[in-house]
Amino acid sequence: MDERDRRRPDGTRRPDGTRRPDSARRPDSARRLDSARRPDSTRRPDRQKVSGTGRNTPNRKRRRKNSRRRQRFLVLGAIVLIILAAGILGSALLWKKYGPSKTRADLKEYYGITSEDQLAVVVNNEVLESKAKLIDGQIYIEYAAVRDYINGRFYWDPNENLLLYTLPNDIVSVEVGSKDYSISKEKQSKDYVILKTEGSTAYIALDFIKEYTDVEYKTYDEGASRVVIQTDWDNVKIAKVKKDSEVRRLAGVKSPILTDVKKKETVHVIENEGKWKKVRTENGCVGYIQAKALKNEETVSYDRKFKEEEFTNIKKDYTINLAWHQVTSKTANNGVLSMIANTKGLTTISPTWFSIKDTNGNITSIASAEYVNYAHQANLEVWGLVRNFDPIGGEGISSSEETHELLSKTSSRQTLVNQLISEAKNVGLDGINVDFETVAEKTGEHYIQFIRELSVECRKNNIVLSVDNYVPKGYNTHYNRKEQGIVADYVIIMGYDEHFAGSYESGSVASIDYVKEGIKETLKDVPAEKVINAMPLYTRLWKEVPKTEEELAEEAGTEAAEYPVKVTSETYAMNKARQVAEAAGAKFTWDDKTKQNYAQWEADGATYKMWLEDEKSLEEKLKVMKENKLAGTAVWKLGFENASVWELILKYVN
Repeated sequence: MDERDRRRPDGTRRPDGTRRPDSARRPDSARRLDSARRPDSTRRPDRQKVSGTGRNTPNRKRRRKNSRRRQRFLVLGAIVLIILAAGILGSALLWKKYGPSKTRADLKEYYGITSEDQLAVVVNNEVLESKAKLIDGQIYIEYAAVRDYINGRFYWDPNENLLLYTLPNDIVSVEVGSKDYSISKEKQSKDYVILKTEGSTAYIALDFIKEYTDVEYKTYDEGASRVVIQTDWDNVKIAKVKKDSEVRRLAGVKSPILTDVKKKETVHVIENEGKWKKVRTENGCVGYIQAKALKNEETVSYDRKFKEEEFTNIKKDYTINLAWHQVTSKTANNGVLSMIANTKGLTTISPTWFSIKDTNGNITSIASAEYVNYAHQANLEVWGLVRNFDPIGGEGISSSEETHELLSKTSSRQTLVNQLISEAKNVGLDGINVDFETVAEKTGEHYIQFIRELSVECRKNNIVLSVDNYVPKGYNTHYNRKEQGIVADYVIIMGYDEHFAGSYESGSVASIDYVKEGIKETLKDVPAEKVINAMPLYTRLWKEVPKTEEELAEEAGTEAAEYPVKVTSETYAMNKARQVAEAAGAKFTWDDKTKQNYAQWEADGATYKMWLEDEKSLEEKLKVMKENKLAGTAVWKLGFENASVWELILKYVN
């Protein structure tokens, strides 16, 4: 190979040992500079540095300085990288801990869907435990859900397999598995089965419910099948969504997402919870959204075309002054003239004429047309009272269980209604007064259905229907005063027996606060022009004796054991009570808390107490009646009063 071919293009020696030509070599100055850059160990002997100053000393210092600077930069860079890495890791951990979760809730689990034919039910702003059924393209709602959340006027009789709906002058009736229904015995039909049962559970077609209810509904399938039902149209709180957001199961960003909501979508606002709001979306998810995601919150009412049939009522154009007349036999009716002879301003008398004979709905009656004629001649209306206790002559039902058996069967209720209306027409009654006491909670829906059915027949026959009620308490809400206030003409508060014969402690029969409470709570459900407040014309004399050790031991574990004093009482008419106390040497003083005259004395090792009902205490009650513009007043019972009571009442009913 030619010498030139073995050289590199730059003239340096090739691997075979040949060298570049002299002309291509670096000059001496370049070689010297190069040698200065080499480590000391590689320098030639004649180039070694001599101690002391030398021309290469600044370069060495500069190199050391640059080296230290590079080291510092490297250390600082490493620290910055560590900090950045830690920041990124910390941010990731914080985001994982506090950042919004993207986990989506299992809607079938959320709604409690366990089978393909089930639909979740959302009514207004509440997800119900009850489930709907989709059968042959029709949605069927469980009866309990209909009664409690959609329209309480639907009534299911499981004993006789009937669905009823009460109209002002008719009863709608449907049998299980039928497309037909009847109104006033006239048959009509739908193109679907109206009522189905599954075991002991009844299901009503939602389209049939809509016939009698101001309701709209929509169905949704994404995630879980559900039906969203709206029945509330007044004072509905709504808001607009500002931007695309999520509604979560609970109030927190880590809670699973129920559904997405789009910008400008409307949600129903249920309540505020700090930075979150509980809402119901259009597709029926009830959950939480951040408050900042909403705007334009407002309360709206909707103009609806649906018009429910109105329950008309009889309303007297005067303030009612009613007295109950306790009648225990037909012959006792003969005393009516003497009973009303000394009254003044009395407008209505209510004799205790009817009691329930058996659980089939038959009644015992001691009604008298002659009695009614006498009362009418004295310008009094007669409202015959029917009771479910203290049967006349010792026959009939007397327990809450028997009352339940009577009212829970449609056929027995119809018998009772028919017999009451027949008796009322036979003797010329102006009204019927229902006095059912100790009705059990489980009987509540049957009891109010009886009141509805009786109201239909009273309305048809121009008979006043009034219903007696206890002072409202949590344990008697099943009497359903609100529905009474719609279907009945008058709702009467029995504003007495604050302390009754079986009480464990002595006290007033009707303190002023007890009376006020009864009126206030009743007016929450019933219009004032339908409310009558009843007052007692009797007083209880209480006897207190410390319990013995044996008595306390016998009562251990019972409510009675909480009271160390044994209490008994006797009832006295107003015109006798004061005499009893004064005969014992007692003196009355005015108790401003109860607004009653009070007396207490000791005798025979016992303490006696009396909160007197007299003209002064009754006037305090009449003032409350007047202040609240009630329909009137009533008294239990005729014959217990002082003659001056009528002059007092007359001042407040005119």
